[in-house]
Amino acid sequence: MKFSLAVALALAIATSAGCRATRDFHGYVPDQALPTDVEPAIDTRSTVLARLGSPSTTSVFDNGLWVYMSSTRENKAFFYPKVVAREIVAIQFDENDVVSDVLTYDLNDGRVIDYSSRVTPTRGRELSILEQLFGSIGNVNQLPGQREQQRQPGE
Repeated sequence: MKFSLAVALALAIATSAGCRATRDFHGYVPDQALPTDVEPAIDTRSTVLARLGSPSTTSVFDNGLWVYMSSTRENKAFFYPKVVAREIVAIQFDENDVVSDVLTYDLNDGRVIDYSSRVTPTRGRELSILEQLFGSIGNVNQLPGQREQQRQPGE
């Protein structure tokens, strides 16, 4: 009785250890300074670069915006990964390369975007599963290399 209880307890511990979530960190992870330590009207582009390093991305149309992004995903067993934390810091520079604004966003500021599936609708009818399975019965095509014997006139 005690042995089976010990075996059941050992199996429960082993099973629960296999279900532990793993965490993945993506993007900018600061070593010492935080992006929120950047002060508008005091810091310049060079001090931000020295303190924080290269940004994750920059603006395509305007050279005055640097963006530092980081996210933490949690993956549990066979489920899809779930983003549990996200931080986006956008630093805007003016024409003199001085920080004009520091914008901070987190997971609550995000929005779900419905992507286009890029599927072109086709005309016609959709076949049911039975029509797909049995629709080709009697429509046997010749295999490559086989020739159909043709009747000669007068046979």
